[in-house]
Amino acid sequence: MALDIRSRFSLRPVINVSGTMTSLGASIVGPQVIETVAGVLPQFVEIDDLQRRASAAIAAACGSESGYVTASCSAAITLSIAATMTGDDPGLIERLPDTAGLANEVVVQTGHLVNYGAPIDQAIRLAGARVVPVGAATEAHGYQLASAINERTTAALFVVSHHTVGYGLIHLEEFIAVAHGKGVPVIVDAASEYDLRHFIAAGADIVLYSAHKFLGGLTAGIVAGRKALVRAAYFQNGGIGRGMKVGKEGIAGAIAALEAWRTRDHAAVRERERGYLQLWRDTLNGLPGLTATLDADPTGNPLERLRVSVDPKLAHISAWDLVDALARPRGDARPVIARDHEAELNYFFLDPCNLHPGEEQIVADRFVEEIGHAQRASEPIVTPFHQRDARRQAARLRWPD
Repeated sequence: MALDIRSRFSLRPVINVSGTMTSLGASIVGPQVIETVAGVLPQFVEIDDLQRRASAAIAAACGSESGYVTASCSAAITLSIAATMTGDDPGLIERLPDTAGLANEVVVQTGHLVNYGAPIDQAIRLAGARVVPVGAATEAHGYQLASAINERTTAALFVVSHHTVGYGLIHLEEFIAVAHGKGVPVIVDAASEYDLRHFIAAGADIVLYSAHKFLGGLTAGIVAGRKALVRAAYFQNGGIGRGMKVGKEGIAGAIAALEAWRTRDHAAVRERERGYLQLWRDTLNGLPGLTATLDADPTGNPLERLRVSVDPKLAHISAWDLVDALARPRGDARPVIARDHEAELNYFFLDPCNLHPGEEQIVADRFVEEIGHAQRASEPIVTPFHQRDARRQAARLRWPD
């Protein structure tokens, strides 16, 4: 069925070992979600009532007072920031993004100003707020956060992501304590996090998740937190949130995904993934120039990935050229999309969380094939990294051609 629909639209049947990436469709939607969405699509529902059901499901899953579903986690950032500026005042809600006269500054650590497909500071600015960076990219302290907060501060944003700097920054508990000590609410962007309860339990006022990543729902964002702020964020649908609205299918899909998450056999999922990782590690460590090791998730999610380090001299190919070779079909072999954010450092990752049965062996075979091809090349395949980056950007700018 999956191959048939891709063939119908002339789409490449790629194998995703990159992870829950939006650019690849995020995740495999679970059967319970598919059944629920198929059931609601032909029906009319009152969206406010459906969102009330979502609020109850989110509160139960996250340990929050309330919750609602919006178009995406990025939308959730914008609307939650807006909520801290307007409250539930409809006049102020309709006035955004004009924030004249309002407290409109959002403090965020410089090391958290990442790009997740778009700049996170843009999601803040879309609400009419102004970003106030705290500290340096690789070093921030509580006193700097305290100094950055003043009467114009409306919120403090904390980002949990593999894109952020992993050291030298203010930890969540201190971040919350400092912000709350100054009377400022804390919003946590936890788009790709497994733990649905930790951040609320730690004292965050609002926590944001992607419904379409580890949860396996449709594309949507989940807002969980204090009732007054969640309500104010929901009311943004009468203002700037109108262009970020979610349909009945996204709301129902998020509810079903949360229900399925509660009954999922997480231990069995991890065991299956460990089998994939073992196969890949054994295969790749037998290939010239490759070293494969297990890496824990950098944000503490209960999963591992395979780190593939490449010695270009022995492998006869650079890490990024190997990633690009895997992503191209070779004969009947399917393209394999790896997690390559750090490929210029001569390593990349294989993520096992989005595989269909049998694809793990195809991935292993593709590595054998591509390293064999590189070994037979007359000279090492090493493209200057900046040329690769320029080529990717040029291809993007040619869209839709």
